[in-house]
Amino acid sequence: MEHNCAIIDDKKAFRYRAAAIIIEDGCVLFARNEVDDYYYSVGGAVHMGETSEDAVKREVFEETGVQYEVDHLAVIHENFFIGSSDLNGVDFHEVTFYYMMKPMGKRDFKSQSTTMAGVKEAMHWVPIDELDKCKSYPTFMKGFLMSEHNGVEHIITDERVNETG
Repeated sequence: MEHNCAIIDDKKAFRYRAAAIIIEDGCVLFARNEVDDYYYSVGGAVHMGETSEDAVKREVFEETGVQYEVDHLAVIHENFFIGSSDLNGVDFHEVTFYYMMKPMGKRDFKSQSTTMAGVKEAMHWVPIDELDKCKSYPTFMKGFLMSEHNGVEHIITDERVNETG
């Protein structure tokens, strides 16, 4: 069994992830599952001993069935948030490396995968200029994709201030 780079107890969690930014025809690829009311980035936990670049390629293939290649590291994201679904109420500190993937010139793959909790998830192409009309994470994605950027951006978001309780 692969060991994820994650430490989770009852109340607090740290997770190291790798995620993909895949753009085709002005749309960005997001995942969505049957339980949660939002879109989220394609990616997942980095395994112990695995590079983030290998992890993002593996995760993209697992979720899309397509062998995308990495273009470059785009964002290092430090995210603080309160978990939902099977990790409801857990105080998360997450570090994600976002990789810009090389476009493949197609958006027609059909993919159905499952989350770690066994919930069905599907891939969705969301128009970049409509990202603010839907609930999606990470929240920085539209602003990032609509702006010019060079090198690697370091983005910190804290979603905990929006939570009640």
